[in-house]
Amino acid sequence: MKNVYLISGTMGVGKTTTCQILKNKLPNCVFLDGDWCWDMHPFQVTPETKKMVMENICFLLNQFIRCSAYENIIFCWVMHEQGIIDEIISKLETEDCQIYTISLMCDADVLRKRLQKDIDAGIRSEDVIQRSIARIGLYEKLNTEKIDVSHIMPERAAEKIIEGKICGGKRYGS
Repeated sequence: MKNVYLISGTMGVGKTTTCQILKNKLPNCVFLDGDWCWDMHPFQVTPETKKMVMENICFLLNQFIRCSAYENIIFCWVMHEQGIIDEIISKLETEDCQIYTISLMCDADVLRKRLQKDIDAGIRSEDVIQRSIARIGLYEKLNTEKIDVSHIMPERAAEKIIEGKICGGKRYGS
């Protein structure tokens, strides 16, 4: 049985950092960040690019699922709507998989400070703060296990994800 972790959260909440740590804590693990499938210049969100990105994500996740070398597959992306999560899962070969859906949550003040550090470092543009904060409430509506990362380090968030799996954390559709 393979474990597939779908980890969502707004921009700047710490998905990538948490998943990189999680990758190193879980055995036989592979990690895909959905942002890698959108790394283009200029950044273009059109029906065609959205379709292409979704197909690429599902193709790669299925390749990881089919590969006997991997027991744990981690995917993170903004996934702010249940329909995005549902579409991804509907296209995965999940017969021998346990799917874990998780949202990393953060309060607005902490998120603003985290994003400002990225802006100051030239990693993100100024407009990301309002866009990211505006999405916080959307994650409450998702059928996911919620982990508040406002006052914990990414290492602890990764541990909570592992603990949730061991303790029967939220599985897709449960």
